[in-house]
Amino acid sequence: MSVERWRNHSEETMHVWNTSRRFFARQRHPVVLFTYGVALLAWILLATRVLPMPGSAMAMHMSAPGVPEAMALSNGVAGVGLYLVLWGAMMTAMMYPSSAHAFRAYADAVGQTTKVRRTATVVSVMGTYTLVWVLTGVVPLAFNLVVPIGSIAPENRVFLLAATLLVLSAYQLSPFKRHHLEHCRRPSGFFEGDVSGIRGALRSGWRLSVDSVGCCWALMALMVVVGSMNLLWMVAVTALISVEILAPDGERLARGIGALSGVAGVGLVVFAVV
Repeated sequence: MSVERWRNHSEETMHVWNTSRRFFARQRHPVVLFTYGVALLAWILLATRVLPMPGSAMAMHMSAPGVPEAMALSNGVAGVGLYLVLWGAMMTAMMYPSSAHAFRAYADAVGQTTKVRRTATVVSVMGTYTLVWVLTGVVPLAFNLVVPIGSIAPENRVFLLAATLLVLSAYQLSPFKRHHLEHCRRPSGFFEGDVSGIRGALRSGWRLSVDSVGCCWALMALMVVVGSMNLLWMVAVTALISVEILAPDGERLARGIGALSGVAGVGLVVFAVV
């Protein structure tokens, strides 16, 4: 190895090392650790099936497409309420890992204040963010009123999955996705100006949640079609969302997901027709 190549290799190694060290140092921030702890608790609750759901005799089928929504809708207001609790736990488990850096950015933007005030405002941001994601659970319920995924024939389910993949592909490659993903990847822009106080925290949490939903709604739509409470799909989609938002090449990954989704959607249509 020449001296020049050795020097370049050493500089690249040091850059990777310094980047990794800064990344892990940021993870020790109290807000980040708290966010990860809440996400871990949500994963444990979901994995152990501790959270209640109407129709417990069908609990073994909860991961099947359309089943949680059908159970909720068949049990009236109580069923819808419990479904939204379960959906909220799912959103917390899936979205908090990639949102920890945004909550930390807000805590840093608050500036010099008392510990109590800082805690109250950070909790307000997290609460607003979580509430918006909980309310998105109304969408799969409404969709299942029109298209009962759990009861349609398997061949129609293939076309539904293909259509969802094509929608996901189109959105992943759209400027709307790029816009919201850019904001999610660099959330510090949300927290310029007066963000202190409960009102500033609520406003910041709202803006953060709107961009988060705008960034990830198509992936969540795929979750509903394949099974909204399917733990394996939850892990896979969580990993994709986290890498999109946190990885250096997240924008390129988002485009790659869009391209692969389009190919898979077309492939399913061809397979079903042939």
